[in-house]
Amino acid sequence: MAASNLQRERPWWHAWHSKVPAAYWYVGGLLLIMPTFASDFALYQIFGWTFILGMIALSLMFLGGYGGMVSLAQMTIAGIAGYVVAICGDSSITSISQGWPWYVSIPLAIFIAALFATVTGWLAVRTRGIYTIMITLAIASGFFYFVRQNYVVFNGFSGFNGVLPPPLFGIDWRHPTAFYYLTLFWAAFWYFAVLYVSRAPMGLALQGIRDNARRMAALGFDVTLHRVFAYTFAAVPAAMGGIFLTWQSSQISPGTVGIGPVIDILVIAVIGGLRHPVGPFVGAFIYVLLKTFAIDVLEVLGLGSERFNLLIGLGFLVMVFWSRDGMIGLWDKWQTVRKKMPFTVGKPSSPWNRKTPLLIVCP
Repeated sequence: MAASNLQRERPWWHAWHSKVPAAYWYVGGLLLIMPTFASDFALYQIFGWTFILGMIALSLMFLGGYGGMVSLAQMTIAGIAGYVVAICGDSSITSISQGWPWYVSIPLAIFIAALFATVTGWLAVRTRGIYTIMITLAIASGFFYFVRQNYVVFNGFSGFNGVLPPPLFGIDWRHPTAFYYLTLFWAAFWYFAVLYVSRAPMGLALQGIRDNARRMAALGFDVTLHRVFAYTFAAVPAAMGGIFLTWQSSQISPGTVGIGPVIDILVIAVIGGLRHPVGPFVGAFIYVLLKTFAIDVLEVLGLGSERFNLLIGLGFLVMVFWSRDGMIGLWDKWQTVRKKMPFTVGKPSSPWNRKTPLLIVCP
């Protein structure tokens, strides 16, 4: 009775604050003040690229972690959105780009990418396991060779350059600080959106279909509809990531949607972990660090800089060997070992010091 009275006397903002894990506040505060001490290179190339790849890998995590469907077409979906922005918006290829305003080209890019994902999902959900991977890989390969050989619409091998973000509110969004906050905002938005959907009825039904599709169908759930809708929903963060990726490099070409980048998104998702939305961003951060500094490490070791993918591949193999759940799995193992260590005293459980763990493992 006394504890309930104390809880009723606490202000509403304190009750809301206590529901958010402390680690969220620490990480969020650090990311918000990052521009005060980080260099422009770190803001634009390291963290901006991390948030972009994290959003694209987040779409794969949603399909694979919650739906049990590993799709290799997510980078293709991102590339479609980037191409539509370049074709319908402004670029240096004035003979092809239409120069439409941003409030037409950006929503159209997301819509076309989602439509493509819906058709891809409609085809892929009729397969299972390795066949789902192969059909989505075939779609990604087909799109790569199509844009590479088409010069009328996609400008072939050269693609488009000079694709810049619109100067909204008088801000140059390619400035490192502005671009950092832009990508941070949308990465955080889609992180919490996926987390919310995973606990909503649609997400819970999708997880039930992942575990036992036949039982869910017997309960009256439309298995095919839920799976196709998952592809459509996952396409939106991937499409936005593709637009930001195009703006970051100010260009898009067939190399952006090649087989290498397609596999890279899978590597990022697996390294981070497929059980929680934070995994893709952790994997993206590790991937960007390796991609950026692997060449320097190889030169120090006296190896050829062209072998920088060797370190990425070795890191991937080590991660898969030691933890099938990626960095999230390693974190869980560390937490388990720490709790079993001697002389570890836990805090007493009370309404004032109870904390929620950072990683909430989905069923």
